Amino acid sequence: MATLQISFYSKCMRREVTFNALLPLESGGGSEEEAKRPLPALYLLHGYAGSHNDWLNFSRIRELADQYRVAVFMPSGENRFFLDDEEKEELFGEYIGRELVEFTRRMFPLSQEREQTWIGGFSMGGYGAIRNGLKYADRFGRIIALSSALLPYTIANIPTDYHNGIAGYAYYRNVFGDLTRVLGSDKDPEALIKQLKSQGTDIPQIYMACGTEDFLLEVNRRYHDFLAAENIPHTYRETPGSHNWEFWNASIRDAFQWTMAD
Repeated sequence: MATLQISFYSKCMRREVTFNALLPLESGGGSEEEAKRPLPALYLLHGYAGSHNDWLNFSRIRELADQYRVAVFMPSGENRFFLDDEEKEELFGEYIGRELVEFTRRMFPLSQEREQTWIGGFSMGGYGAIRNGLKYADRFGRIIALSSALLPYTIANIPTDYHNGIAGYAYYRNVFGDLTRVLGSDKDPEALIKQLKSQGTDIPQIYMACGTEDFLLEVNRRYHDFLAAENIPHTYRETPGSHNWEFWNASIRDAFQWTMAD
């Protein structure tokens, strides 16, 4: 297993960016032929107020990457929900959904197949995984979304004095744009599903999980219900747990098993 921290100049971000990488380069007792096969890749996103170091610091992602022989790349979202900021010309979404995938494929022995290219995350990163996994559905075959902060449901049309204890109107307006138009936009996971359906585009396989004591449970249930109503095949897990690493560690292990199930 190789653990790397890599910096490069991102055209999408117009500056140098840094991400962490896990590369299971050894066969681990498998055949030589298996060791030479291109690696599946998972682009794994962190939560609000976190960084690209969180998965390495707080989870067992090294063990899982090695066990399942999956390359894992962990970029930073800088509290921007992995969305493009057109005013600052910092295109987080395009960086995650296109540029980082292309850069890592050039640099490492990764599969070029959509079915072997996945995106995942928790909380803010769960939203980022759903949004960018659908926005760039031509690149991602699977989405892993844990305790997802599906905020378009709750911040659409909020008043200017709104504050939910985490952030207020000005922050959400800055990140998501015009909050009277967020529903139906490309920041709205429901609208992205409808767009892909109308275009006849293959929709990535989706894995969702949320704890029954999580403050984001209702928005996760709402999106699950929407997917079911739209007849979108997906896996939804709702188990005891809160918004913490105990739950995310258990869920990411289950999600890895899900990726190998078919």
